[in-house]
Formats: sequence, C-alpha cells, structure tokens
Amino acid sequence: MEHWSVDDYKNFTNGKKRTSKYRANKVSIDGHTFDSQKEADYYCELKLRLQGKEINGFCLQPTFILAPKLKYKADFIVFHKDNSTEIIDVKGVKTKEYIAKKKVFEDKFNLKITEIE
Repeated sequence: MEHWSVDDYKNFTNGKKRTSKYRANKVSIDGHTFDSQKEADYYCELKLRLQGKEINGFCLQPTFILAPKLKYKADFIVFHKDNSTEIIDVKGVKTKEYIAKKKVFEDKFNLKITEIE
C-alpha cells in the first residue's frame, strides 16, 4: 500500500475540478458564489426584476434557526411590491435532509417555501 504526504495529494489533485455530489457546478457572479447554474440564473432574473421595479428587493442565502444546532439556509428571500415576502429554494435534487428541514421551517414560521426546479 502506498502512502502519500499531504503535499503529494495536493499535487495529484491540483488542476482537477471536483464535481459536486449532484453534478452541479459552482458559478460566481458579482462576487457571489452559487451552488449551481440554475441558482445563478435565478439570481440574474431577480436582478432584472429589481431593475424593472417588479420587486422591492431580495436577499441571498438567508439563514433561519429551526432549533438549537439546526439551521435552514434558503437561496433567496424576495420582497414583493405588495409587501409580502417569498422564500425561494432553487432545487435540482430534493434530499431527505432538505425535505425534513422544509417541513420544520414551514411549521415553525408558518411560511411556504417556493421551489424553483
């Protein structure tokens, strides 16, 4: 069995792009890194809607405390013209963890999560 040093491993993996578990590629736009192209595209759409004054604003990756040591991080909150808010999650794959956190979030905050697929 061959043993590698940390430097040997870094040299071996250098230049090789790691693919995510669900084959989504991280994308950077305006200094923000998104987990997928789909999420980055939605961000661009929100920017256009804001410029067009269709929405009042939006926030990236708001974090909600569900319980001690249990957090849910949405992709976006959108602030609409009618003063309502919408919690957005851009989904490629719905994991068991996400489904459980979604239920806890919706029960605790009495809000629905809008999933963009």
